[in-house]
Amino acid sequence: MAQTAVCYGQNVLGIREEDVIFSAAKLFFAYGLGNGMSFPLSVGATSVLFEARPTPQAVMDLLSEHQPTIYCGVPTLYGAILGDKSLEKHPGSGKLRSCISAGEALPKEIGEKWQTRFGVDILDGVGSTELLHIFLSNSPGKVVYGTSGSAVPGYQMKLVDDTGVEVAQGEIGELIVDGPSTTIGYWNQREKNRATFAGSWAYTGDKYYQDENGFYCYCGRSDDMFKVSGIWVSPFEVESALISHPKVLEAAVVPAEDNDELLKPKAFVILNEGESESPELYEELKEHVKSAVGAWKYPRWIEFVTELPKTATGKIQRFKLRD
Repeated sequence: MAQTAVCYGQNVLGIREEDVIFSAAKLFFAYGLGNGMSFPLSVGATSVLFEARPTPQAVMDLLSEHQPTIYCGVPTLYGAILGDKSLEKHPGSGKLRSCISAGEALPKEIGEKWQTRFGVDILDGVGSTELLHIFLSNSPGKVVYGTSGSAVPGYQMKLVDDTGVEVAQGEIGELIVDGPSTTIGYWNQREKNRATFAGSWAYTGDKYYQDENGFYCYCGRSDDMFKVSGIWVSPFEVESALISHPKVLEAAVVPAEDNDELLKPKAFVILNEGESESPELYEELKEHVKSAVGAWKYPRWIEFVTELPKTATGKIQRFKLRD
């Protein structure tokens, strides 16, 4: 905990004694444990704890009541707050200087909309329980929406292929991490230890590529990625394209087989409040994705739903959609 409090909490987030921090994620998650306990304790800051479910209304009310300087959320919650018409004039916290996001990659559209509305950047980052907290992140004054930023000081990153060889810049590879907070292993799970750890390096299961400026761009979980016409498709990329449409609140993309038993993208879409599905919107969304990310990546099927299966931390459970 001391390593993450210094490496990320102090050196990236810049938490200090006068800060008040509120984390939507609870203390029993690694993300919430750092946000709500070890980070503020490391500098003598104040933490706001909330036992109930962090709904958009509850979060905004807490921001208004306690005026935190740092708010820690997840992409789905940021999106839900922005999409809730009843909260359009809610003031939130006037003292916010930083927001952070983890759990899943933050869509560019959500980050930009949040910055426009509240005047505060969301520092999107990537962490895992195995590393205890965020090890790859955007940083204050150096935010590039649509990327996960760069390595947190103290951590090293590599992108490797299936044989463990580093891939070239711009190529997709699995992210592996070496850092001071890495766990010594899983309790009594020898095979999982062998698959996850190679010396001091931990395999994250996340697919990334590095752009021309060295920023890491998320593609998806290794088991969520699939190929269409021999080309890798990132569910996150297609989801981000769908979310950029003004009528879409949330989206999830999974592979599905067509009549020739070939994999193609299938989308599950939640529309914004007041919007309704129609054959015209169905085709409009397909064309929107084609123009945004490429003709072969558009969803061949779109199912309009009212909710998506998620974990307690807000991660979309795509395996349930595949089933």
